[in-house]
Amino acid sequence: MPCTREELEARERATLAPFAQFSADSRGRAFPEPPPEWRTQFQRDRDRIIHSRAFRRLEYKTQVFLNGTGDHLRTRLTHTMEVAAIARNIARALRLNEDLAEAIALAHDLGHSPFGHSGERALNELMRGHGGFEHNRHSLRIVEELEQKYPDFPGLNLTWEVREGLAKHRTGFDRPAGRLGFDAKCSSLEAQVADVADEIAYSSHDLDDGLDAGLLSEARLSRNVRIWRMATAKVRRERGVLADECRRHFTIRCIIDDQVRKVVTITERRLAAAQVRSADDVRRQSRPLVQFSPHRRGLNRELRTYLYGHLYNCRAVHGPNAQAVEMLRQLFRFYLAHPETLGEQARKRVARHGLHRAACDYLAGMTDRYALQEYARLIGHRAHTAG
Repeated sequence: MPCTREELEARERATLAPFAQFSADSRGRAFPEPPPEWRTQFQRDRDRIIHSRAFRRLEYKTQVFLNGTGDHLRTRLTHTMEVAAIARNIARALRLNEDLAEAIALAHDLGHSPFGHSGERALNELMRGHGGFEHNRHSLRIVEELEQKYPDFPGLNLTWEVREGLAKHRTGFDRPAGRLGFDAKCSSLEAQVADVADEIAYSSHDLDDGLDAGLLSEARLSRNVRIWRMATAKVRRERGVLADECRRHFTIRCIIDDQVRKVVTITERRLAAAQVRSADDVRRQSRPLVQFSPHRRGLNRELRTYLYGHLYNCRAVHGPNAQAVEMLRQLFRFYLAHPETLGEQARKRVARHGLHRAACDYLAGMTDRYALQEYARLIGHRAHTAG
């Protein structure tokens, strides 16, 4: 006989910690639906996210390097998959709800614009006076409204708990504004795990990509970044002399493993000290319980500062991204002047949300390559003709 949802919920009760978020206790969905038969509510959410168009488009959106500039460089999709894997590992170690942590991790970047954080900053500037643009809020817009896959409701109709995780997603890069309906001081532990997993993933894989692209060097990292120096010493001590690619891989693996281990250890102590007994006890805490230690936060800040100075803002990364972002700006202005060129769904939203928001939604949903194609189709040939 197939395993039923009720059996899966019973397993959660038997195996998860009392402060985990149980799927049977979900606050539900904005639009009531019959419960799934062989999945929990959070497993249904995870599957809906994976099958969404916004998720598939992440394959062609920039993480750090402009999409298409290297076969082995991360995209927004591969970053998302790494975050989900780390989130599951941490959640499992803490006896939290892996399905909820994974669903939040898989959805956390759905709202990213093309061309990475540079594209996000450009859209925010263009939307000044019209509500701005912030990718966490846009992730919510996608799952609550913009996806059009179901006949009975807009968006994906995800559970409140997954949407809470998106509304409160917070890392060194992300500082979302508050959102009505998610007023608790803290989010679930599973959402906090997804936040920490995001930070672990992007710092480690940006190191990997920077080394692979030749923009970072192991020698300079060893001189300037303590977290790298500590990891290389451990790899040398435990593995001896390794070939270059293998050594880099094991060093970055060591960084990830050490951060995961420290997060689990510190979080266990904080949970015991806080004496939380339920998921709602967690939400009443004054600050998140899933955190790095102060020492580890300092090491991560040092790494992030180094990456900004030697990777994110270097000419080889910033130059192509800046050119692409300028095309994004020109496309936005073109759509304002020629709203008939917007996609069909975007044109339908003009009456309700205004032309600026409709154009912003349309651009934010584009992949890097589609934005470049649209620029060439709508503007590039005009500029060439004018020249």
